[in-house]
Amino acid sequence: MAIPRKTILITGASSGLGKGMAIEFAKKGRNLALCARRFERLEALKHELLQINSSIKVSIKVLDVNQHQAVFKVFDEFKLEFGTLDRIILNAGLGKGAAIGTGHFEANKQTAETNFIALLAQAEAAMAIFRDQNAGHLVTISSVSALRGFRRAMTVYAATKAAVSSLSEGMRIDVMNTPIKVSCIHPGFIHSEINVPVEKVPFIVDTDVGCRAIVKAIEAEKANSFVPSWPWALIRWPLKVLPSRWIRKMS
Repeated sequence: MAIPRKTILITGASSGLGKGMAIEFAKKGRNLALCARRFERLEALKHELLQINSSIKVSIKVLDVNQHQAVFKVFDEFKLEFGTLDRIILNAGLGKGAAIGTGHFEANKQTAETNFIALLAQAEAAMAIFRDQNAGHLVTISSVSALRGFRRAMTVYAATKAAVSSLSEGMRIDVMNTPIKVSCIHPGFIHSEINVPVEKVPFIVDTDVGCRAIVKAIEAEKANSFVPSWPWALIRWPLKVLPSRWIRKMS
């Protein structure tokens, strides 16, 4: 049985999946340390969460995860405030980009830096806290797209998510047989702010449905989870071996 995690830190918590996860954890009575770039949204979310469950503690801090030293500072401040951080969810991410060589290097670079370099900073800060506590659950948010290369706007995004999955596995092996756990969540297509321009994708679900599935997977603390489990837990296998021409049609 998974260990109850009372205090949870979520990055990128002001909107999308981060906000949805915060709402689901509030319903479960968890204390929440929430950070994101937009203070007004964090403030509104804090009010909403306390209306859902007035018995929990909610703390908010402004954080741009691309400001790497600020990541360490904010995480340490949350640790000092709560006394312990039981679970840290590295959710902040970006989905900008275009086909390589089409004049959108800055957008592609921004996605690469936010989704991987900034996540590395968050992982370093989180794991330092967990090593000091000798306990904790690190959760990274990857994507089903990590399984293959994709074209156009998905090219760099999918590559960063593959890197996240690989990094997560390496960290998991590093702390194997210790009280520190590492889980990597691979969401399928879920409506959120990151994919508003996307019109037609297979098996897409609403944010609340997707976030309930993500939280359920996080609570199970498995090494890797594909969510919602139907159909992604099954599709993951053929997706790895489909001919590239089929992948081209899907993206």
